[in-house]
Amino acid sequence: MATARHRQISLVDTRYYHCVSRCVRRAYLCGIDKYTGQSYEHRRKWVEDKLISLASMFFIDVCAYAVMSNHTHMVLHVDNKKAERLNDRAIAIRWHKIFKGSELTRRFAKGDTLSPSELEITLGFTKQYRARLMDISWFMRSLNEFIARKANKEDNCKGRFWEGRFKSQALLDEPALIACMAYVDLNPVRAGVANSPETSDFTSVKSRIFSASNGKQPQFLLRFSGMTSAQVAKGLPFELTSYLTLVEATGRCLRADKKGYISNNLTPILERLNLTAENWLKLTSKFTTVFHGPVGRAESLSLFCEHQHFKRRSNLTNCEKLLA
Repeated sequence: MATARHRQISLVDTRYYHCVSRCVRRAYLCGIDKYTGQSYEHRRKWVEDKLISLASMFFIDVCAYAVMSNHTHMVLHVDNKKAERLNDRAIAIRWHKIFKGSELTRRFAKGDTLSPSELEITLGFTKQYRARLMDISWFMRSLNEFIARKANKEDNCKGRFWEGRFKSQALLDEPALIACMAYVDLNPVRAGVANSPETSDFTSVKSRIFSASNGKQPQFLLRFSGMTSAQVAKGLPFELTSYLTLVEATGRCLRADKKGYISNNLTPILERLNLTAENWLKLTSKFTTVFHGPVGRAESLSLFCEHQHFKRRSNLTNCEKLLA
């Protein structure tokens, strides 16, 4: 039986989650259907544009993504602190950018005067909206439903476009986070549809490389800030240049003519996170095969299972072996 979604998300333990959505029927999300020869490449842009749009309105940041032929990968960060800081009117305004809302909340967002009873009802709605705007399920629902309706209209058909549920994995610590991000960013390279990260269309790593060449970071992606501190409270706790070097070096290791080979140009992040080259290669080439459910070091996994009242610690053996 599938685990209830609320038991897969625990902001006490982590705000980072790996989400995967897969098409349910043979018709492609993107790419070229080998049976009909029809191209669906334009749909990659649909996904990327909607992802960027939703990230600007939800309290959810995109750390990494890859739009593949029949599935999508995303590493998301829940910014619950920002959600709690904004006032009720700001919450209502954000919600109405995505959903219709109610007449009362629309009047409230415009600044109209409400009676005490109307205000009480409205504040109840905004409390609900606040929770939904930092809910990964609502984020994925908003993305997948939009793409499904648009694809079904184009295909002139009805029915499910995606599998019943998207898959969600809790990334409990830094080794799990960076391994999963590299796994996502290298998806096109492993699938043989790209030769390098910079030619991997519709991926976060290509966006980061393009922006880095101009001395910037993409505005729609969660920034690399190095080790977070009081001055830099939000951001991925790694150096951007180190991460890009790491992804490139790992990609070389995945090539058939250099199987198992690790370049001499080792990135410092491997040493900082105490990940051996052999384990790193396995993590970034078979992440979803090796791990099913929450991922992190043994102590992080134990705390997550305790908070979520899980009797079994799934992935414990592989977590101890690969993330020790």
